[in-house]
Amino acid sequence: MQNRPVCFFHVWKAWRTRLLSFALLAFVPSICIAQEPSPTPSPSEMEAEPVVVTATRFDIPLDLSPASASVITSEDLEQKQIERVSDALREVPGLSVVQTGTAGQLTSVFTRGLRSEHTQVLLDGIPINQGLQGAFNFADLTTDDIDRIEVVRGPQSTLYGPRALAGVIQIFTKQGTGTPGATVAAEGGSYDSFREWGQSDGKIGDFDYSVGASRLDTDNARPNNNYRNTAAITDVGWSPDEQLRIGSLFTYSVSDTGNPNSIFDPRPIDHFLTERWLIGPHIDWKPADWWDHKLIVSYDHERQINDPNEDGFVGPTRALFERTQVDYQNDLRPTSWLTLTSGFFYSRVNAGQERPFVLQIFGPQPTFVSDHTEEIAGFLQATLTPIENLIFVAGGRFDHFNQFGGVWTYRVAGSYKIARTNTILHSSAATGFSPPSSQDKIFGNNFGLKPEHDFGCDVGVRQELWENRVAVGLTQPIANLLFTASYTYLEAEKTDDTDISQPKGSRLPRRPRNVVYVSASYLWWKRLRTTVEANFVNAREEINFGGPNFDIEDYSFVNIAAEYEVNPHLSIFGRIENLANEQYAEVFGFRALGRAAYGGVKVRF
Repeated sequence: MQNRPVCFFHVWKAWRTRLLSFALLAFVPSICIAQEPSPTPSPSEMEAEPVVVTATRFDIPLDLSPASASVITSEDLEQKQIERVSDALREVPGLSVVQTGTAGQLTSVFTRGLRSEHTQVLLDGIPINQGLQGAFNFADLTTDDIDRIEVVRGPQSTLYGPRALAGVIQIFTKQGTGTPGATVAAEGGSYDSFREWGQSDGKIGDFDYSVGASRLDTDNARPNNNYRNTAAITDVGWSPDEQLRIGSLFTYSVSDTGNPNSIFDPRPIDHFLTERWLIGPHIDWKPADWWDHKLIVSYDHERQINDPNEDGFVGPTRALFERTQVDYQNDLRPTSWLTLTSGFFYSRVNAGQERPFVLQIFGPQPTFVSDHTEEIAGFLQATLTPIENLIFVAGGRFDHFNQFGGVWTYRVAGSYKIARTNTILHSSAATGFSPPSSQDKIFGNNFGLKPEHDFGCDVGVRQELWENRVAVGLTQPIANLLFTASYTYLEAEKTDDTDISQPKGSRLPRRPRNVVYVSASYLWWKRLRTTVEANFVNAREEINFGGPNFDIEDYSFVNIAAEYEVNPHLSIFGRIENLANEQYAEVFGFRALGRAAYGGVKVRF
């Protein structure tokens, strides 16, 4: 792995600063054409219930979801100027987002307190959990070309198999419709940060497309803390008629991260390079109104270089992770009140790591470790809607693995909406599982090579407060105001003896007991959008190897953002993160950034 020449990097940063300033000066006078401002969404548009797919594997309104679910839209991402998926997930109840320091460092998401590898992450229906651990590192996942993010909590293995023990996070890309359009933007700010990105989507004849790309360079706050990330994603499709779409998803990202380690043990030259790409051809075919087919064939490839890896034992490593997957789904509706969803899934994973300089002082250590996993599964689910506003779901699944045999899972769930009060009741009972990861099998962290099993049940109530106010005659409670608030209380403790890092009965580390999230966004004069969001995290513990856990500090932060629409083609935006300059660490010893300010320009055409 080679770093780029320092002289070139500083020249490029200087030129980007000048280009950003020039863009602000050049575009403002040239694009300020007299046009009507963008219309404010109508009350009916603002009150439209989002659609959720992940809870049942086909479209249903969010307010009828038989599982505890949340949806984050592209509008949410844009209004809050969110650049990474992990930051968007901070507002979702039941999720704990933990970042090891600054942008680019390991970023984990815990669903309802379970480990990060117990949450299945999907991109347009394709499982993308990574590497030897089987978890997903959200550090490099940007919001480029994202249409929405769906989060479903509770065991979902009946629908999604391995890694869905705690829940599912599914990211959906945009699909081009209408006249092609594009947006390009650039920003700069604190810690020598520069980011450029672009997005375009549309439909030309029978062909549709969407594409997004971005580049981020930042030095962050400490020596050897720099982060460079390039990402691109596109979805293209061909629809000869309304019943058929043949398309493919393509993604690519490369990131180069300086790893300064903790503030107590700094490493001045450690670097980590990660390169990923994915291709996912898919076919959506609807031969009749009562019959749907969906087929996805995907291949993804991940390469990691950790050099020099100053851990004092393993030394420099190079890892390769490749996976081929096939997912077929068949939705059959024999009557108006019954949908039968069935399908099969196949996965082949090869994972390997070279570590040629591993120390041999503790006995012979392998210089190359690898694992091969194959899985084949079949599932069936029945969704009943016998009366209006009532959904009942029941299903089962069987997964077979080449190394430890078969696993059965089941799920029953239901929801009912009381129309008069807009009250939604939902409940579920399900089993889930998480198989041993390649890391577990290679290094012996899972004795007997048996999957982890789980039974989960929940009962929930959702009350649409604004809808109640609309029912008594207010067309919009407060025009142009969007308000979000969530609170999560979590009790999560260690219940087994196999992991000796902490005593049985200890609170799970880095899972806060209380999390409060609040945001408010207001559109002024139909041109200026301002957003304020605040996060408060309380009662966390950290592992003290060989002894009881110890408490780590509570923290809170406030972010503000603003975007002014000069005209329909040009916007100027800015934000301040960690407004109060809170000094905190989500992981003990790995400080987050202090106050930071960013600003830029966005052009649409």
